[in-house]
Amino acid sequence: MTTFRNLCATLALCALMLASRALPAQTVESLRSMEAAQRALPPAPRLPRTAFLENRTLVAAELSPAGDFVAYLREQKDSRALWLLPTQVGPARVLVGSTQAEQLMWSHDGRWLFLRSSRSLTIVDTAGRTGVRVPLGGSERRRVIKLDPSQPAAVLLGERVAAGKGERWRVVRMDAQGKRTLLREDARWIHDVALDAQGRVVALARFEGAFDALYRLRADGSLREVLRLQPMQRLDLLAVRADGSLLMTGNPGDGSDGNFRRVMRLDANDGLQTLHQDPRGEADLDEVVLDPRTQEPLAASYRSTVAATYGIGEAQGTVAAIAKKFPGRDIALQAGSGPSAHWLVSERAPTLRDPRWWLYDPRNGNLRRILDDPGITANSPPESNLARKIAIDYLASDGVRVHGFLLLPPGVDAARAPMVAHVHGGPINHFRPGYDGVAQFLANRGYVVFQSNFRGSTGHGRTYTFSSNGDYGNGRVQQDIVEGVRWLLAQGIGDKDRVGIVGHSFGGYSTLLGLTFQPELFKVGVAGSPPADLGWSMRWLLEAGEQGDMPDRSLKHTLAALSLDSTDPATYARLHAQSPMVNAAKMQRPLLIMAGGADRTVAIREVVNYTATLKAAKRPVSLLVEPNGGHSPVDPVPREAYLYGMEAMLQKHLGGAVPEPPGQRLRAYLRENLRLAGPEFREYAGKSVGLANTQ
Repeated sequence: MTTFRNLCATLALCALMLASRALPAQTVESLRSMEAAQRALPPAPRLPRTAFLENRTLVAAELSPAGDFVAYLREQKDSRALWLLPTQVGPARVLVGSTQAEQLMWSHDGRWLFLRSSRSLTIVDTAGRTGVRVPLGGSERRRVIKLDPSQPAAVLLGERVAAGKGERWRVVRMDAQGKRTLLREDARWIHDVALDAQGRVVALARFEGAFDALYRLRADGSLREVLRLQPMQRLDLLAVRADGSLLMTGNPGDGSDGNFRRVMRLDANDGLQTLHQDPRGEADLDEVVLDPRTQEPLAASYRSTVAATYGIGEAQGTVAAIAKKFPGRDIALQAGSGPSAHWLVSERAPTLRDPRWWLYDPRNGNLRRILDDPGITANSPPESNLARKIAIDYLASDGVRVHGFLLLPPGVDAARAPMVAHVHGGPINHFRPGYDGVAQFLANRGYVVFQSNFRGSTGHGRTYTFSSNGDYGNGRVQQDIVEGVRWLLAQGIGDKDRVGIVGHSFGGYSTLLGLTFQPELFKVGVAGSPPADLGWSMRWLLEAGEQGDMPDRSLKHTLAALSLDSTDPATYARLHAQSPMVNAAKMQRPLLIMAGGADRTVAIREVVNYTATLKAAKRPVSLLVEPNGGHSPVDPVPREAYLYGMEAMLQKHLGGAVPEPPGQRLRAYLRENLRLAGPEFREYAGKSVGLANTQ
């Protein structure tokens, strides 16, 4: 049996080597050239784990509509402060000394700021006087839809109201003084609206129970359907032009027209026109920049493979001039209104943990660095110590081109380095070309890191997402990851005898699959919040988890379209039969599982049940649980514990430098929360409370 399996593995490797020849010659050659360049660099010093935790000192920054101020939220101890910085001259000043806000928006007239947290919306003026505060969420499901572009200072809120035994949904305008105006009430959940210059709702997008649809409103308030969206199609309404046309982003349409997300115009006769889409023809729109006064699109950014930002219309020259100043960088832009107003530029890169902020003056082309005092930029690792992130393509065994990224540690011979396959969550998600703390941490420890945007990932068009054909068990999606690893090994990247796999959520599920079904390739795994039975987990998510009480139940229909509807008996049976849970007896490789005790996305009892099954079968497994943690760790100590656990596990089984000893707080956390300690963590098992007290 072993000989046969080795023969199959050899044949598969040969097939992938042949497939690589079908790629353009410069693809393989450029990969080898970049590997040689990275190998020639000085080795990076080993940085502390905390250096890879994203800096949250600067929470958000927003340019005022006139481009004369930058408002920003800055962390201070257990809360945040709201600051205001003039773009011309003068120091920054504190507007609000303490706030729990996570996002901020300027009013249309630039006199007010709307501060949004998960539980409330607070309105303050530019003198720092706090005004209205309104709760969000709750039984009314109140949420902020968007800023009202038709009013000097107002937001649009979505709310639920009881109607007998049922419910109805309202769109309400609330101005800076708290005055409320009902704009629309509907039996269906409205997720977006477009207003004309007089503040009237002229178009809306709502959920119809099985699909989303876009409507125009007639003079009497009745609806006329304009577009009906298919699963994984979406749209966001931007503005209404004077001629009645609608500006929007999204990917509505049939066939190739409905593939990539783009910037569009729906004319007065309901004809759909594309204003901008990825010139490379491989990425969805990631972000659009609007004129704060007119709401006209000024720039579009794409961040699925190579990050790129392009100007639209009259802004093309300005955006091109800004981009020229940041070669090889990703830039996120905010514009002031008018040809002489400042632009706010956020400079990003795979080697920049914290974005750099600049003001660009279009009158003279000058750049000025802002928000760079030591309190904000502290402990950011030097770029020379971080790994280059390379966008790669490879051909799967069935001929489909698969996208991904490769991180090569500086000063390391990639052919002799251990490799880690880092799998993203979702699966309706994708890796981007920017900074990734986990990947950079692993690269700093000497690992080659491979990130596959396997079929089923987003960011590369709707067709690419659906090309998984629902094969999310030990099938096509997992094979994309496995074949990507083997293709890299065939190119001389990575040591074939030292390959591990890590991931969170769906990435954790893929980790369990890899250790269960591909143990000849993956020698060790680290799984964060992993569903051990995807069919059961998807059913639980819809019925009782994070999606169990959502007004927009479109996820159920999206999952059905992706052949992941676990309420369908055949789909459930297929996913269950291929699950790591059912096949736990096959799992022989060492595994670390980390999870949150209050996770609303993956049930902790599913994680514990799988761990207990492995323990009963005497399989090598450890379990670390953050008692009140959610789906991902948030606080500093649990986040460092996540990295430490990963580092210790990989070092033990793939080699590398011994991890720096944990500090007192981290050591206490590990002793308190390791529910099951394998040999890698035996020294922290003294106070383990066991599996029975975890659920």
